[in-house]
Amino acid sequence: MTKFGLMRIFIAIALVLTLGATTAQARAGGGFSFGSRGMRTFSAPSPTPTAPRPAAPIERSLSQPGQPLGMGSNAAIGGLGRGLVAGLIGGGLIGLMLGHGMGSIFSLLLQIGLVVLLIRLGMMLFVRRSAMAGAGLGRSGPAAAGPGSGFGGYGASLRSAEPLSVSAADYADFERLLLEVQDAYGREDSIALQRTTTPAMASHFAQELAANAAKGLVNKVSGAKLLQGDLSEAWREMDADYATVAMRFEVLDMMVERASGRIVGGDPTKPQIVTELWTFRRQRGSRDWRLSAIQQA
Repeated sequence: MTKFGLMRIFIAIALVLTLGATTAQARAGGGFSFGSRGMRTFSAPSPTPTAPRPAAPIERSLSQPGQPLGMGSNAAIGGLGRGLVAGLIGGGLIGLMLGHGMGSIFSLLLQIGLVVLLIRLGMMLFVRRSAMAGAGLGRSGPAAAGPGSGFGGYGASLRSAEPLSVSAADYADFERLLLEVQDAYGREDSIALQRTTTPAMASHFAQELAANAAKGLVNKVSGAKLLQGDLSEAWREMDADYATVAMRFEVLDMMVERASGRIVGGDPTKPQIVTELWTFRRQRGSRDWRLSAIQQA
């Protein structure tokens, strides 16, 4: 095989590795958007000073009563996208190895770009339609957002017929849960994760930890500290209360080889600064909040 042919193969392999690298997971949630916000799962949270940009739509969610869309629709979109991209990569690799010329790699890249664009447009349409289909999503008055530790007390407009007031004690619980969830994830403490998150979130975290273990890795997360936070929206539906909170926090986040302890990703001395929207849920009449969803800001 000529050097030119080897170069084509190396380019194709690099492309596959680059696409595969996007699935790497780090810290609790791995930088993904997933979980449940009840009837608002597929509608965008209100912006806040801490998270002024639109939040990433939830990519993985289990079906909840009253949701406009179930997991089947969301999973179908993701599965279609993965299938199309995988098919294009496979076809491109075959073309390259059969010597169809460098034009094939540029054609492959163009096709992948178009498919990604179409998938994103399709997801935007699904999210927009589901938001419009939500029951009673008219604007109402602002929430009572009392100041808490690290929280700015921002009162966002709510999209629910039954807004929920959030107290200083609630804000203290949100900050405590942020620290406890990150710490439990870094220690791979499944019992603590089950105590501080909903069953669906605990299941997601268990899958992430199992995937890391299968690779011989452990995600060491520690030193979480809330830097700024404020309320996006809080509401009551059926038998549960929900509150979505924007939080900017710092955390030490490293990927470590389980056997040797060698650090393969992250910095043990430089904290990462992260901004996410966390949604908390509690049963009506209860004071115990649990993490129900994470969205990237």
